[in-house]
Amino acid sequence: MASGTDLLRVENLDVSFSLYGDKLNVVKNAGLRVLPGKVTALVGESGSGKSIISQSIMGILPAAAKATGRILFTDPLDGQTTDLLQLPRDGVEMRRLRGARMAKIFQEPMTSLSPLHTVGNQISEALRIHRPGISRAEQREMTEEMLGLVGFQDPYHTFNMYPFELSGGMRQRAMIAMALICNPALLIADEPTTALDVTIQAQILGLLRNLQQSFNMAMLLITHDLGVVANMADEVVVIYHGEIMEAGPVDAIFRNPQHRYLKALMAAVPHFDMKPGERLKALREVPVNLGTFSGKKKLIAGSPATSGTTPEILLSVRNLTKTYTSKAGGLFGKRDGTKFRAVDDVGFDIRRGECLGLVGESGCGKTTVSKILMRAIRADSGSVSFDDGSGKIDLLAVKGRDLMDLRTKIQMVFQDPVSSLSPRMTVRNILSEPLEIHGHGDSDERREKVKALMQAIGLDKHYLSRYPHSFSGGQRQRIGIARALALGPKLLILDEPVSALDVSVQAQILNLLKDLQKELGLTYLFISHNLAVVDYMADRIAVMARGRIVEIAPREIILREPVHPYTRSLLAAVPFPDLDRPLDFSALNSEGPAARQKWGPQFSESGDAALAYTDLGGGHFVRARRGVDAQELRKW
Repeated sequence: MASGTDLLRVENLDVSFSLYGDKLNVVKNAGLRVLPGKVTALVGESGSGKSIISQSIMGILPAAAKATGRILFTDPLDGQTTDLLQLPRDGVEMRRLRGARMAKIFQEPMTSLSPLHTVGNQISEALRIHRPGISRAEQREMTEEMLGLVGFQDPYHTFNMYPFELSGGMRQRAMIAMALICNPALLIADEPTTALDVTIQAQILGLLRNLQQSFNMAMLLITHDLGVVANMADEVVVIYHGEIMEAGPVDAIFRNPQHRYLKALMAAVPHFDMKPGERLKALREVPVNLGTFSGKKKLIAGSPATSGTTPEILLSVRNLTKTYTSKAGGLFGKRDGTKFRAVDDVGFDIRRGECLGLVGESGCGKTTVSKILMRAIRADSGSVSFDDGSGKIDLLAVKGRDLMDLRTKIQMVFQDPVSSLSPRMTVRNILSEPLEIHGHGDSDERREKVKALMQAIGLDKHYLSRYPHSFSGGQRQRIGIARALALGPKLLILDEPVSALDVSVQAQILNLLKDLQKELGLTYLFISHNLAVVDYMADRIAVMARGRIVEIAPREIILREPVHPYTRSLLAAVPFPDLDRPLDFSALNSEGPAARQKWGPQFSESGDAALAYTDLGGGHFVRARRGVDAQELRKW
C-alpha cells in the first residue's frame, strides 16, 4: 500500500501500555506520511502521543509498550521498503537503520548528550558504528566538517569541548551534527527549539531548513508551536489524545482549518494583532472563583490597598549592578580574575497595578535582576525602594523582622513548576507552609485560606492531599501561583512562568494571571523571552541586552515602533503562525542580536561617546549616544 513517493508511511498505528493489569491506549489508529525531501509537522499538546509515534518509528518504545499497525520506510538508497514494526527493536536490521538512515534530535540536548565525553567523540561515534572502515583521522575530518556546517566558528577547538562548555543553542547544534553525520534519509526533530530563546530558535530553524534542503532530507518535525509549523512545514498532521484530527498541506491547514480542535489551538496562541482587552481562548478554561477574595471576609491576607495615599510607584530600581568573577578550568579551578557584568546600571519603575514586561535573550541578566529583588543574591551597587503606602523601604538594606515582612509583600513564581515544588509535600502542605512560617492565623484559618487558594486557581479542594507528581504541568504551575498568593503580596515576580508549557495550557495560565491581577489589584514583573506572551500580559515593556536595559516603552509602542536595533532583531526572530509573514532567515545574524557591532554608531559606546536614555515621548526611552536627535534615532 506504500506509495513509491512516500519515504515514510504510518498506517493504523496503535500503541498501548500495560498499567497494573489495565490497557492504556495512547495512540489510536494513527496514520501519516513523510515525503522525500519534505517537512511534515506533527502538531499537538503534551500527552497527545507525538513523541510515542516518533519512538515507534525509531524502535525505541519502552518495554511496556505494545505497537500494532505498519510503519513503512522506503530507503532511497536501494528502494527497499521495510515495515519497521516487524523488526526486533534491538535487532541488527533496526540498529543498521537507526542512526544511519533515520536519526532523531531530542528536545533537551543537555540530557541527551553525555557529560563525560567530548562533543567530537560523541558525534564521531555514529561513524565508528555505521562506517567501521573509516580511519580515525577521516572520522575527525568528517566530524569537524559537520560542526562547521551546523554553525561552529572553530570546529577544531569545539571537537575537544564538553557539552557543559556550550550554550543551549550550541548544544542543540551539536545534537544536529550528531544526527546528520551519517547523512540520513529521515530526520525526526522532537521539539528541537522549545527550550531556546526566540533568536536562537530562529537560527536553529534556519539551520535545519538549510540542511534539510542541502541534503535533500525528509523531516518529521514534532512541535506544539504553530509559528514554527508555518515557517518550516510542507505538510501538517494534527493529533489530539492519540488520534489524528486533521492532515494536509500547510497552506490548506492554516488558511482553511476544518477541525474544531485545530481552530481552538490557533485561537490559544498569543499574537501581536490582538485587540486591547481581547482574551486568549484556552481549549479548557480554568474555572476561577474569586468570590472569597472580594467578599467582606478576605481569606487572602494583604489584598491591595486602594486609598488615595498609596503612591503610584510601587518599586523603583536605580543604577543596579552585579558583577561575577569567572573561574579557571577544572572543578576546583581558582578564579582567574575575569569579571563579567551580568547587570549593568539597570533602572526602572514599576507602577502599582501594572504589569511590566522584562524581555531579552538568555544570559542578558533578567533572572539576575529578579534574584536581586528577591534578596536571593546581593547587588554590587545601586538602590531599590519599595513603597506600598506603609512607608518607603530600602529593599537592599532591610534586615530582620522588616525583611520577613517585606517577603510577604514580594513573591515569585518560577519557570519550572516541577523543580520548584517539593515532591515530598502534599499540596495542602505546600500552600500552608508560607502561612505557618509567617504566623498567619491559627490552624483553622490557614485551612480555610488553603481552600480559598485552590478555589482561586480553579483546582478542586479534594486535590489537597495529592503530591505534585500527580498533576499536569499546567496544574503544577497553578499550584505555584497559589503558593505565591498565599501571603497576599503586592508584587509578583513571574520568571518565565509559561515557557515550559504547551500553547493551550499557556493560554490557561496567562488568562488566570490576568484575572487575578484584575480582581486582586496585583502588580507584576513579568520576565520572558516570548515577545507575543509579553505583548499579551504587559502594560509596559523593558528590553534587556547584555546586562543593560536598551529600550523601555508602553507595549503598544515598543512592539510596533521599535527604535533600538536589538529590539528590532528580537521582533524579526519571532515565528508568526501566519503564512503571509514568514521569517526572513537570511537576515538573521548568526552571532545573535546582542552583537553590538551590528547596532550602528548611534547605539554603541566608543571612545568618549557615552550612552544615556533619550526620551522619545509617550514614555518611550532608548539607550543611545548623548545629544542625538529623536528623529535621527528613529531612522536607524
